[in-house]
Amino acid sequence: MNSPIITKMEVIPVAGYDSMLMTLSGAHAPCFTRNLVVLTDSCGHTGIGEIHGGDYTHDGLMAMRSLVEGAPVACYREVLQKIHKLTDSHDDDASEGIQTLDIAKLKYVVRSEWAIECAMLDLLGQFLEVPMCQLLGEGQQRKEVEMLGYLFYISDKKKTPADAMQYLDESDSSDPWFRFRREEALTPERIVEEAEAAAEKYGFRNFKLKGGVLSGEEEMRAVCALKKRFPDARINIDPNGAWSLREAIDLCKDKHGIITYVEDPCGPEAGFSSREIMREFKNATQFQVATNMIATDWRQFYHTVSLTACDIILADPHFWGFDGAIRMSQLLDKWGLTFGIHSNNHFDITLAAFAQVGAAAVGRVAPLDTHWIWQDGQNLLENTPQIVNGMLQVPDAPGLGVKLNWNRVKEANDLYNRLPSHDRNDAMAMQYLIPGWKYDHKKPCLVR
Repeated sequence: MNSPIITKMEVIPVAGYDSMLMTLSGAHAPCFTRNLVVLTDSCGHTGIGEIHGGDYTHDGLMAMRSLVEGAPVACYREVLQKIHKLTDSHDDDASEGIQTLDIAKLKYVVRSEWAIECAMLDLLGQFLEVPMCQLLGEGQQRKEVEMLGYLFYISDKKKTPADAMQYLDESDSSDPWFRFRREEALTPERIVEEAEAAAEKYGFRNFKLKGGVLSGEEEMRAVCALKKRFPDARINIDPNGAWSLREAIDLCKDKHGIITYVEDPCGPEAGFSSREIMREFKNATQFQVATNMIATDWRQFYHTVSLTACDIILADPHFWGFDGAIRMSQLLDKWGLTFGIHSNNHFDITLAAFAQVGAAAVGRVAPLDTHWIWQDGQNLLENTPQIVNGMLQVPDAPGLGVKLNWNRVKEANDLYNRLPSHDRNDAMAMQYLIPGWKYDHKKPCLVR
């Protein structure tokens, strides 16, 4: 009866600047978008959450306001249950998952209500005066969370017209990493330099290269160069299912001692699903396999583990929810598998959320992904959690443990409102690199 009541729910669309990062789906646009959920309760506390960007997600969140405002903070599970009863009855043809990774479909896979869950857990933690991670699963397991250095191939932004594609220029920055992340990096040598710059700033001890950009042979040369430069590091690659089964086997079979695990090496082919194909890859190579593509909900997860297709499930809380991600870690721990988190472009609110989830996850936890190093410097928080010696520091303050910088939020909202489109479109910049370029889930983006 003493629980605070949510008196106001705000949904604030925001945008930030990005590099011309390359993936199977094309090239990142100059800006990325996100939606913030800001809840105010009757005690005067503010709870925050961050989720996928765009009007589709924004409109979905706005439709949920009547279910949130007036609810007791302590009844956050009941609020989510009401939302799910309304949303789960809607079948969307585009929501089959991301086995073929059309990045534009992420908005159908990410569940917008998880931003509400985050904000309500933030408020509940403040009310009970404990960190959010103490409210999840079995409580806090660790005070710092190991992170991956997430490496990307970067195209030359000068190949796009400045009046149409206004990428951020940081060539005059005093920070070596800030300078490097806006420059072209398409060779093994440049990928190694990228890793060196990221390691120097954040202390990363492990790295993942986003593949699906160049030929598999060329990307493996980069992986081998990384291992040579960082012999004690765990090196992984994620081609987002771009390789055929035969190609994946040929590329990886002799890379034991170089690659630690492979993330989504293959996709569906010859009438077989991604799960069946990746089980065959495991049989042929004896590599551990990670995924954020073939187990994005509990039904998909059931089929994935039934086929023993993956060893590491990357359970992004924006797919699974905070409670769901921790339940996944508990189940994986009992089954002898490994938990991890995959990321998308995000601000530091999500970084703070990753810290809380990573702190509460049980069992074996792989170093977590984060895109934040590519957005670092555009922080929307006054007290952004820091990555020190490759470890994300978990705030010890109540709730999420962070506070919004409202001036920064307004600037990010103003940028959002100036954008001609709010949906993600990684094909747009590719038209300037390869005229007529179209997405093909079995062809690396620069192989045409």
